[in-house]
This record gives sequence, C-alpha cells and structure tokens, in this order.
Amino acid sequence: MPITVRGWVRTKRESKSLSFIEVSDGSTLRNLQVVIDLASAPPGLAAELTRATTGSAVEVSGELAESPGKNQPIELRASALAVVGEAPPESYPLQKKRHSYEFLREIAHLRPRTNTFGAVTRVRNALAFAIHTFFQERGFLWIHTPIITGSDAEGAGEMFQVTTLPLDNPPLAEGGIDYAQDFFGKRTSLTVSGQLEAEIYALALRDVYTFGPTFRAENSNTTRHLAEFWMVEPEMAFCDIEGNMETAEQFIKFILSRLLESCPEEMEFFDKWIQPGITATVRAVVESSFHRITYTEAVERLTRSGVAFEYPVHWGVDLQSEHEKYLTEKLFGGPVIVTDYPKEIKAFYMKMNEDDRTVRGMDVLVPRLGEIIGGSEREADHERLKGRIAELGLRESDYWWYLDLRRYGSAPHAGFGLGFERLIQYVTGMQNIRDVIPFPRAVGSADF
Repeated sequence: MPITVRGWVRTKRESKSLSFIEVSDGSTLRNLQVVIDLASAPPGLAAELTRATTGSAVEVSGELAESPGKNQPIELRASALAVVGEAPPESYPLQKKRHSYEFLREIAHLRPRTNTFGAVTRVRNALAFAIHTFFQERGFLWIHTPIITGSDAEGAGEMFQVTTLPLDNPPLAEGGIDYAQDFFGKRTSLTVSGQLEAEIYALALRDVYTFGPTFRAENSNTTRHLAEFWMVEPEMAFCDIEGNMETAEQFIKFILSRLLESCPEEMEFFDKWIQPGITATVRAVVESSFHRITYTEAVERLTRSGVAFEYPVHWGVDLQSEHEKYLTEKLFGGPVIVTDYPKEIKAFYMKMNEDDRTVRGMDVLVPRLGEIIGGSEREADHERLKGRIAELGLRESDYWWYLDLRRYGSAPHAGFGLGFERLIQYVTGMQNIRDVIPFPRAVGSADF
C-alpha cells in the first residue's frame, strides 16, 4: 500500500543507479531515507529530483520496505516526488551538518530545522505538558495572570516600562513625568512574576498555578540571563513551608520522570552530543530523597569545609552557585532544600520566623545547577506584612489590594517559582539559555 510523506530534505546523495534523500518532518531525530531508482523513475520524478536540494520542502509517495542498510530499519521506495518549496543551495545557510550556536542564533527562523533545536523543542513541549499534567491531576486551577502590572513583585525595580506617552516630550508634573496622563493613569511595567496575582485566586480557590511569560530588564549579557522568560508559579492556600517543600519535591520528580519516559531519543542525543551523563543526572534526581537543611546550618557546613570559595561565606550573604553546587555534589550527593534565610536577602512577602531574623523561604538545589526552585510560605498577617513593606521602602499604595487579602479571610498559604528555561538548560545540558527558548530576548537582541 503506497504512503505519502511530507517534510524537508536534510541530505541528498546519488550513485550511478540510485538516489538517496533523507527527509525530516520534525517529529523525531531520525530521518526517513527515500530511495529513488534512477533507471525506472518516470521523467517527471527525475526532474523534481534535481530541484530537491537540502532544505527544500517535498512530498514523496511510495512503498515502505525493509532497508538493506545498517543505519535505518525501513526506507521509502519512491514512485512520486514533488518539490513543494525550493531552497536554492547557493543561498540556503544550513548546508553543513554542524554549525556554531552563535551562528544559529543569527538565523533563529531556520535553526529549528537542526537536530539540536528540534530536540530542544520537543523536550520543551514534553516538559510543558508534564507541568500542566502534574497540577491538573491534583486539582490546581491554571490562572492567567496579567503581563502588564502596576507593582513590582520582587521589589527589584528592573522592569520594562509600558507607556503610551510621547517619549520625546512626555507631560511633566512636580517631581517628574505625569503618569496620570498615561494610558492606565499610573506608571506600569511588564511583570516579573505572576505570584502576587496568583495569591488572590489561591485565597479564594485554594490551589492555583500560573505558567506564562515574565520579563526583567536586567542589563546582563550572560549565558544565564534572558529579558523574556517563562515562569511556573503555584500558590496553595492552607499550606505552610513544609507542605510547600513536599509539593516542590513531588513536582520536580514528576516532570523529570515524565521527560525520561516521553523523550528517550532526545535524551540519548543530548547525552551523546551535548552533556555526557545528563540522562543519569536527571534520573538520579528522580530517584533521590531531597535533603533538607536550614540556611544557618548550610553556612556552618560551608565555612567548616575548608574550601577556598571564590565568594567567601558568612551568615547574611546570599548563597552563590559554587556554594549550592558544593552542598548538592560534595556534601549531600543529591538534591537539597535550604530553608529559613535571613530576611535581608529575601522578598518582603515571605513569612517571618519567630526569631525576627529569618523568613520561611526555601530554595531547591540540584547537582550541577544549584537553585532550580525558589519559594516560601507567604506572610499572612496584615500588620507584619505592612511593616515589611515600610521597612523595605516600598510604596504601600502599590500593594493596597495585596494587604487587603490579609484583612479579609487571610489564611496560611505558600508557593514557589521555577524558571522554565533554566529547567530546560538543566535537562538538556545546553550551555546558553538563549538556545532553549524559541526566540531569545536579551540585551541588544530582539530580532525575529
């Protein structure tokens, strides 16, 4: 029975009597070998064969048969070939089998056709599906939180401003620009997090999550920074820090397990070509028990280690990647959850501990990466939250509705955030975060 396949030509080679075309439809790393018998091919097929160059879109019909070659179990013996879209070899940029990632970032509209970026995309899809599956199976509701916001969830200030005011001549008022004349009547920006808005729905519907784009105007041109990235942020009412840690551990194990089940071919590819041992690293996290340690205990263990860290450790400083990797790789040999951080290095919304020095924050650390999840039990007391906002110099008027949640039916609640691109980097071994998102937005880069 004849079949028809549609895809793009990866390679073409010819012998005296046969022509071989490798066709990919993007669904797998493996190409389908198409064999054309030049002696018996009709004139029309032979003419189309000349046009079927690397990168061209083709439609091929024929019979599937067992392949005598070693590299593929089956092949398609073509009886008809049509070139749907040409790719002139003198200008098509993907002629070689291997290209640098720097070069491919310059042609982001074509890089999905390479093995690496096809595999990254299928892994990204599998992880996104696993994330939704985890939460949906547990009764969480997916909340679409706003992209445009009037508040800074982190208090960091590195936000992209949204305005319709004329930039060359904005209206002025005492103290600066008159944002009362702007579209929203106030200063607004692109969100850095959907957490605060998710808390609104958690305190009405119990368990919710967000999964969408977030933005940070950090002028950092490194392999770990993007201006636009995706965040996964669950929020759970009637949940404390212990329940938060338990959910985070289950979440990581679930999505990594689903990845190993659904993308074995892609993981084998990354293991061979990108990061040897990556599959074993991911599987080890799935099979591990996550160790739990307080920040104070972690600092004590690090200072007693005798290691000359690039960034010296003492109580009150934020842990760096080198410290997190030491904890996971040397001290515990597996994932670690660090809790109870100094209040000075954490966000205003984290619940204060009784010592008035530390907050019920948590970071989930994994070997080879360090922090993969950050979260906390949220402050549920109105007066204490109000005090923290004032203490950090934030404007109370920006958070009036957030404070209202603590005035009317407040309840213990907790949540965490996971950077989706950092997760994909971790499981693929890709070194630059710009190579795990379809269209990277970074300093000086907003093409495509």
